[in-house]
This record gives sequence, structure tokens and C-alpha cells, in this order.
Amino acid sequence: MNESPMREPTFLILTCLVEGPQHGYAILAEVRRISGGRVDLRAGTLYAVLDRLRAEGLAEVDREELVQSRLRRYYRLTALGAQRLAQETARMRDNVEAATARLRRAGLSLNGGIA
Repeated sequence: MNESPMREPTFLILTCLVEGPQHGYAILAEVRRISGGRVDLRAGTLYAVLDRLRAEGLAEVDREELVQSRLRRYYRLTALGAQRLAQETARMRDNVEAATARLRRAGLSLNGGIA
């Protein structure tokens, strides 16, 4: 399968859903946490990505519940979503390994300094 590389927010959202269904606010917080604060999604961005992931069959609605008169929708990863995330993880790992080998051959450390 020759899929185009995932954008980082998509990768992180799918990663959040690996451990089980989550609602939007929890996904936003988890993306921030696992990215070390580098990625701080806005709600509009999150829901646009979730809509696209649903259309592509990578995520789906798990359930909805009413909380303080507001609808809370939980999303889960599909089998296809897990497969696509695994493929992207392998692609990224291969790139990291290639870059690491070249940096070492050039006498550079992984933090950008001279080894």
C-alpha cells in the first residue's frame, strides 16, 4: 500500500485512539501530552480531522452520551485505522533509522552536535 505520509496531527489523533475510545476534549489533551506540548490542536481542526478519518474508515463513532445537556461523542480506531497507523509508524521508523545512520557516519550526534 503506497499511502501518502500522514500529517502529524492525524498521526497523533490515531495514536490517541489506540488505547480505546475517547471524546474530543480528551483527544485534544492527549495530543498535547504525547507531543510534549508541541502540538496544541484547536477544536475545529480536531473535528475536521475526525470527520476525514471517519470518511476514510480509519475512525468511527463509538458512542454518544449526554453530559450537562451537551452531547459528548466518543471516537474509536477501526481495524483499518490501526493498520494505517502501523504502516505510518514503520515508515517513520525507517526514516529515523536512515537519518540516524547518516548522522553517525558524518560524526554528528543526534542532538545536532559533534559526536
